[in-house]
Order: sequence, then C-alpha cells, then structure tokens
Amino acid sequence: MTGRTDTPRLSADLLKVLVCPVTHSPLVQEDDVLVGIAGGLRYPIRNGIPVLLPEEAALPAGVTSLADFYARFVPQRKS
Repeated sequence: MTGRTDTPRLSADLLKVLVCPVTHSPLVQEDDVLVGIAGGLRYPIRNGIPVLLPEEAALPAGVTSLADFYARFVPQRKS
C-alpha cells in the first residue's frame, strides 16, 4: 500500500547510508516507500522498517518482472 501520509520520515542519517540493493543507487522516501534513484524500484516501509528485498519491491511502470528490471537497469559484469 502506498500513498499513506502517516508513515514517519526516516532520519536523514539513515537515508544517507541506504541504497537500492539492486542498482546501488541512493533511495528517497516518498510517503511509505523508498524509491531508487536509478530505475525506480519502490521498497515498502513497514512499521518504520525499510524492507529492502528486491522481491518485495514494486516495479516501475513498463517493467514486467524483476528479471526485466535487471536487464534494463543493472549493467552486466564483464568476466
């Protein structure tokens, strides 16, 4: 569920160290979710605790699956 306004703001110090576990980009808080700057995965905040599990993240518009997200937004490692 998103769009709630009763979710407390996370501290600025915490937001400085949290990153998207998929893209490693910074996260910004929007109501009751944390949104990755790169790609826009939306991670829920439940009971004041960020749930930074890719499987729990809401996908951005136009992305059909987590595999699709990885293909679009996560650079492939060179062997």
